[in-house]
Amino acid sequence: MMLVSTSLCCRCCGQKSIKLFTASILDRYQVGYFECTSCGYVQTDDPHWLNEAYADAINVSDTGILARNQANARIVLGVLTLLGIVNGTVVDCAGGYGILVRLLRDYGINALWSDQFCKNLLAKGFEFSGGSANLVTVFEAFEHFVDPGIELDKYLTIAPNVLFSTEIIATPAPDQGEWWYYGNEHGQHIGFFRTKTLERLAAERGKILITNGKNYHLITDRPVNQVVWNLLVKLNCLSPFFLARRLKSKIWSDHLLMLRSGK
Repeated sequence: MMLVSTSLCCRCCGQKSIKLFTASILDRYQVGYFECTSCGYVQTDDPHWLNEAYADAINVSDTGILARNQANARIVLGVLTLLGIVNGTVVDCAGGYGILVRLLRDYGINALWSDQFCKNLLAKGFEFSGGSANLVTVFEAFEHFVDPGIELDKYLTIAPNVLFSTEIIATPAPDQGEWWYYGNEHGQHIGFFRTKTLERLAAERGKILITNGKNYHLITDRPVNQVVWNLLVKLNCLSPFFLARRLKSKIWSDHLLMLRSGK
């Protein structure tokens, strides 16, 4: 007879996590969901199904991929302005097909692509090959990580500022079937954060967390005005207009660079 776990060790802080419920993932695996009694992180059982879940790196239910990348590009512009690093380098980790990197370069940002699971289709020639940057972006990826702290440490070796998105889970945690972000149909989402979880991850690394309390978050050591941050997230459509005179699109220069490189 198989023993059913009623508690686990939290993958974010190492404290005890208590079982919330069991849900079906990929229509065939019965998986327990657990909530940390200390940091509030909600996680699945050991995600043994991930190789199957990542048969396609981008899941077919992600119909918002283009709209999300367009919004993300505008938010990156705002954050670069807020941090005073508009002319800096951005590395988009978990960069997918390269959509965000291409959009940022179109605006005039020196953006580079990185992703160990997905093929670079749209930003070829602009892969990150090591070194340092001013900002790392990690959109819709933290909920995929088995060990979020280890992944965050990797990003902080690249840049002192990490901008990312992940949906904050409500308190109390929604039951199975009550929250689309569990993503049971694709099985790629294995961990869900509360604000205090992210604050703890930042503080343990000598950083601060700036968040809209919903889905966009910045880990940094720079002082950031919370009111200005909230405005740039809400009014991200205005960012390109504010930066139009400060940036020059890389569309043509990238075209010439690729011709010379023969790629």
